[in-house]
Amino acid sequence: MEDPQIIALYLSRDEEAVAQTVQKYTVYCRAVAQHILQCPEDAEEALNDTWLAAWNSIPPHEPSCLQTFLGRLTRNISLNKLRAAKTKKRGAAEAQVVFEEIAEWLASGEDVERQVSEQALTEAINSFLGSIPDTDRNVFVRRYWYMQPVSEIAAAHGFSESKVKSMLFRTRKKLYARLKKEGYL
Repeated sequence: MEDPQIIALYLSRDEEAVAQTVQKYTVYCRAVAQHILQCPEDAEEALNDTWLAAWNSIPPHEPSCLQTFLGRLTRNISLNKLRAAKTKKRGAAEAQVVFEEIAEWLASGEDVERQVSEQALTEAINSFLGSIPDTDRNVFVRRYWYMQPVSEIAAAHGFSESKVKSMLFRTRKKLYARLKKEGYL
């Protein structure tokens, strides 16, 4: 079933929408949750929460891209579960490493949310991502959106892990400089 048809089922409050969503997007959403949570049981719980969140948010929200919408729901739910755990003991080490990589400029003394709206910051980051080469953008998004391990990114692109780490370092540096120049940091 195509996405517009699935969304129409949600809008008409037909429970078949959830069944179609599960059938079409389980693999994708599980991968998102698993990369963040690193625990199959927690990832399955996040999936169930994703389906419920989709049911509860469509309507009133009508997503233009169902896959992106579900990916974002899954990611946010998984990150909330990770934060709630407040520990590395159940496999959250990869996400912790990701946060440590960008902590130096996220942990500024000033509250970024008070300086700019979330939408403006999102637009600035999207603009930055649109200005870098496709490969750099893909590596960056895989690491910081999907929280994939460096080894997995390297294998997917045929790069060495050190090359991926260097690419990420340079891209983080450029993003930091852009956000600082534009007054976000």
